[in-house]
Amino acid sequence: MTRISLPPDRYFDPNPDQKRIAMELYLSVAEAPVVSPHGHVDPRLFADPDASFGTPADLLIIPDHYVFRMLYSQGVRLEDVGVPRVDGGLVEQDHRKIWQIFAENYHLFRGTPSGMWLNHELHDVFGVTEKLNGENAQAVYDHIAALLATPEYRPRALFKRFNIEVMCTTDTATDPLIHHQQIRESGWDGDIRPTFRPDAVVNILTEGWSENIENLSQVSSVDVHSYATFVQALENRRAFFKSMGAKATDHAALTPYTVELTPAEAEAIFVRALRGQATAEDETRFTAHMIVESARMSIEDGLVMQFHSGSYRNHNQLLFERFGWDKGADIPVASEFTRNMRPLLNRYGNDPRLTLILFTLDETTYSRELAPLAGHYPAIKLGPAWWFHDSLNGMMRYRRQICETAGLCNTVGFNDDTRAYPSIPARHDLSRRVDANWIAGMVVRGVVDMEDAREMIVDCAYRLAIKAYRLLTP
Repeated sequence: MTRISLPPDRYFDPNPDQKRIAMELYLSVAEAPVVSPHGHVDPRLFADPDASFGTPADLLIIPDHYVFRMLYSQGVRLEDVGVPRVDGGLVEQDHRKIWQIFAENYHLFRGTPSGMWLNHELHDVFGVTEKLNGENAQAVYDHIAALLATPEYRPRALFKRFNIEVMCTTDTATDPLIHHQQIRESGWDGDIRPTFRPDAVVNILTEGWSENIENLSQVSSVDVHSYATFVQALENRRAFFKSMGAKATDHAALTPYTVELTPAEAEAIFVRALRGQATAEDETRFTAHMIVESARMSIEDGLVMQFHSGSYRNHNQLLFERFGWDKGADIPVASEFTRNMRPLLNRYGNDPRLTLILFTLDETTYSRELAPLAGHYPAIKLGPAWWFHDSLNGMMRYRRQICETAGLCNTVGFNDDTRAYPSIPARHDLSRRVDANWIAGMVVRGVVDMEDAREMIVDCAYRLAIKAYRLLTP
């Protein structure tokens, strides 16, 4: 039997002085509350106190594109691991078979962030001590399934066990937030907040956009028939989300291009979209304009604004047509921030009432553009290493390239950005270890002293996220 190896000093530098300091810093925050200000966990898990995760495959494989994208890259069909098809076509229903495929291919995750998270989850969350493989697959499945059937492994119980102080979900602009309302009305004291995501109504060439606008009209009670009424409906929804505890909005675009359109230009594009006549250029310019307009709204209503750019969504057309969105086929593209963001920053970047958190998949922009921008404009903060760079090496590259120019104060700590709920403690633990090791490296080099180091690790693990996302206010 080969045991899962989780050394207490894992991920630390082999230099003994740095490793010793890193361990001291890590232990000071290892049990700190988890703040998850940006993620994609389904709120319905918490609406019903008796909700369960289903099977081990339901929990760890089928919803997690980090897992099945690796399997797919090695020739495993998504149908064979139970990923639902948009046409309702046949996929594997035997979850033991799905788990067996996963276990037989578990070696594919060696040295990857997913492998680090999964080992932590299996060992610390589910008490699995053996390395997963084809031979022990069914025994491990039975062990996890038995735990998932107990009250201690209900979503609400794990929320407490994981020591989560606050978790934010990501919800479409037209979402009535029924599950969030049910959570509130249940009297449970877990702090779960929505986040306003308007992409499906802002990006005018999105599939089903007309239906989305109809839904927006219905949930806002605003007849959206013009650009002006569209903005009014968005402001209505933002106010509703805020009344439900939301602290932030989230926006995505291929590039960080921003532009200010005149009211007449915005109206003309919106009318063409309503008629089904909008062009690709129309969508690019309208989305860029709405990023600027959203910054204006954030200044007025106080919602923190997150902006993710640099991801070519659904690159695999065949997979998109068969399985839909978020199936692991988002691919990074080169980005340019200095010129593209200037219209927004000229307009609102000097206003301290705005908190604009930028995320990118283009690491080449870290020291060249993002760090200098965040180190100057009061409105800008930098989100943590994202998607492909949410990893041991990616986090280290981020810290080394960003913080020297921007300072730690202009970053926002860590967010797990996950759909895989049980991976949350593993992801935060990895981040805390990386930050402890990075800070310890500065201590041994004489860049900071231990007094500052102890403050910095608490900032990284907790205080920066609380402050940036304004989570201290009701």
